[in-house]
Formats: sequence, structure tokens, C-alpha cells
Amino acid sequence: QVQLVESGGGLVQTGGSLRLSCAASERIFSNYVMAWFRQAPGKEREFVAAVSRTGGFTNYADSVKGRFFISRDNAKTTVYLQMNSLKPEDTAVYYCAAGGRVTITTPRLYDYWGQGTQVTVSS
Repeated sequence: QVQLVESGGGLVQTGGSLRLSCAASERIFSNYVMAWFRQAPGKEREFVAAVSRTGGFTNYADSVKGRFFISRDNAKTTVYLQMNSLKPEDTAVYYCAAGGRVTITTPRLYDYWGQGTQVTVSS
């Protein structure tokens, strides 16, 4: 069974940090680009970051560049999102996804999704 399981969300103050984790089944992890998306209430799901299969290439949304960092540990089949200097506008449900290319930012083009983890940034 294909599985992506996120963890690490929570409540943090403006300027704080959180690290999200997404544990993936081995069959997914070895064959897919891994990415993070987010969806705020009343808004569409949006791309946050993606990392290539080897971890050598990354892609970030402009809104998070320099603050968020995506990485993957292939031995642990886990992808991470380190979020620093958090802002209230970062509040959303964050989803882990598996897809084909690191440059793809369209949610419908990703093949597998986790259940999401809530991140709330208080002002």
C-alpha cells in the first residue's frame, strides 16, 4: 500500500521554526521526486518545495525562498521541510506529495499524497 505520513506540525509564534517530516513507503521514495504543498482555509493548494530523487536539486516557491529548506534522507525514506522565520501567512495544512519532476508545481500532476499536518503561526 502506498503511504505518505506527515508529522511535525503545530502552533508556533511569528519568527519561530518548525521541522516537518514525511515518512514514505520505500517503493515511493526510491522512484519519485518528493514535494511539500500547503493549503490555507479558503485557498487553493499551493506548491512549497520539491527535491529530486538524489537530493541534488531543489525547487522553492518564491514566498518561502531563503526561509524554508527541503531535504531527504533516502536511507530513512523520509523527506523534511525545515521552516524558519515563520509568518502568520504560512499558516496552512502542509501536505507531502510524490511526483515525477522537481520543476512541477501543479498539485494535480503529483501521484501520491499524505493526509496533511496543520501548521499555525500566531502573530
